[in-house]
Amino acid sequence: MPITLLQKLLLSVMAVSLPAIGLFYGAAPDVSLPWMFGFDASDLNLRHIFRAMMGLYFAMVALWIAGAMRPNLRLPALWSMVAFTGGIGSGRLLSLLLDGIPHPLLIIWMVLEFVIAATAYLLIVKDTRSAVNA
Repeated sequence: MPITLLQKLLLSVMAVSLPAIGLFYGAAPDVSLPWMFGFDASDLNLRHIFRAMMGLYFAMVALWIAGAMRPNLRLPALWSMVAFTGGIGSGRLLSLLLDGIPHPLLIIWMVLEFVIAATAYLLIVKDTRSAVNA
């Protein structure tokens, strides 16, 4: 499978997947977060933070869609995916080390974030190598 198709596929899959997580965090955090994780999210400031996260997720989705559609934005979109998923995964790992074991779903998300970051990075490296060898 051509590298550009793999890049577009990863960007597209992430662009379709991430809005659900963003909506989970931000659409009704006072309902979704107590239901899933068992903590009260009725505080105004906490809801504000989770809705801001939702906005960040949607901004990333917009960039990833643009990268899937426009070749000149593909590598920047993949780099943003490396930074986004690697950064969130690293924050989760730090919390795991400092705070202990969280909800199992959060551990699964952490593993997926590292896998996605590594995959995006490998697609960047392969693209760069193929451009040098061309």
